[in-house]
Amino acid sequence: MQGKIKIKLIGSVICTPEKHKIIVRSLGLKKFNQVVERPDTPAFRGFVKKVPHLLALVD
Repeated sequence: MQGKIKIKLIGSVICTPEKHKIIVRSLGLKKFNQVVERPDTPAFRGFVKKVPHLLALVD
C-alpha cells in the first residue's frame, strides 16, 4: 500500500513555459496556494522536482 503526498502550488504559472503549465494542470492545481493529495509514486515526485519553483510538498 502506497502512501499519499500533498502537493501545494506556491508559484504563479503566468509567464512560465507551456511545459510547466501542463505539469501543474495535470496535477489538478488551478489556484495559488491550492493543495492536492496524490499517491506517493516516483512519477508524482518527479513532477514536483521538475518545477520546484512552482510546487512544494506539504507535511
